[in-house]
Amino acid sequence: MADSRQPLLSPRGNQNESDDQLLSLTRSITNNSFASSFVADADDIQPINSVRDFFREFCREFIKLWYLAAPAIFTSVCQYSLGAITQVFSGHVGTLALAAVSIENSVIAGFSFGLMLGMGSALETLCGQAFGAGQLDMLGIYMQRSWLILNTTALLLSLVYIFSAQLLKLIGQTASISKAAGMFSIWMIPQLFAYAFNFPMAKFLQSQSKIMVMAVISVVVLILHTVFSWLLMIKLKWGLVGAAVVLNASWVIIDISQFVYIISGTCGRAWNGFSWKAFQNLWSFVRLSLASAVMLCLEVWYFMALILFAGYLKNAEVAVDALSIWSDSQHYNIILCFFFFLPLSVGNLFAFKCIEMDSLAHITRQQNS
Repeated sequence: MADSRQPLLSPRGNQNESDDQLLSLTRSITNNSFASSFVADADDIQPINSVRDFFREFCREFIKLWYLAAPAIFTSVCQYSLGAITQVFSGHVGTLALAAVSIENSVIAGFSFGLMLGMGSALETLCGQAFGAGQLDMLGIYMQRSWLILNTTALLLSLVYIFSAQLLKLIGQTASISKAAGMFSIWMIPQLFAYAFNFPMAKFLQSQSKIMVMAVISVVVLILHTVFSWLLMIKLKWGLVGAAVVLNASWVIIDISQFVYIISGTCGRAWNGFSWKAFQNLWSFVRLSLASAVMLCLEVWYFMALILFAGYLKNAEVAVDALSIWSDSQHYNIILCFFFFLPLSVGNLFAFKCIEMDSLAHITRQQNS
């Protein structure tokens, strides 16, 4: 393992090679932008001297924002709806089935979802800065490092799934709910590893603004998920077994579709195949992932705690069912307000502007020498 003090976003090669790359990048993006002094690029916001100028620039940025936000929100809604639709159909199976799916989806899977999504969100900063700085080949390396870390985490979290029935009984849940939720949790272990592959790929594609393909994949899978959930759970009366089969398959199809899109050549230099570099500097990556996870886990686990508390009420099955439905509606509100792409867009712009200023300093040194 490489020295953990090595920066995550670092130049490739020796200093002379880095200077040459920086100079060539500078010449390609700054032909007429600046010579001995900085001049605003055409894409920069012009000075705002009046209220009219403010609203003009506000409308332009608002359109750009929603151009990225709409597909990102739509993708998140579709993917979250997979579990919600499974809960809807499980309600037709019975109150115990709905309680079992709700506990697994909101508590067991919710615990893992919050932790792994938070760890995967470390790529928002790294991929955004790498893309903005022109180090496209590092995007694939970062994604592979995140795969290694998240799959190791999923392997450890699988113990929570395996012993979920005992854990639920230990914290005071009813025996019937604990048994049904524990069995369903074991069947949902494949979804846990699907999370480990999905979150890094999502950040990888979002950093390149390739959000529309994610939206298309998600809506197609959502339609298929709805049809096959009805077929297996209701028509063929497979019950919770059918719910587990369809939900696992839906997440696996999303992962396979996104991976095929990535390796098909549409991402250019961002994907150069698997590399041993993914095993370098892992500890620094782990620390960044854990720090990122802490911020998101508290938000997700808040709803998990509410579902658990409902299990202590009288007529626990109905209480858990009712609160899980309310929790789903609240999650949709959160998704509409939480733009996953924003850190990536800011990171892209920040890294690009830093490259410009570094390039300016480099040219100044060359001229003065």
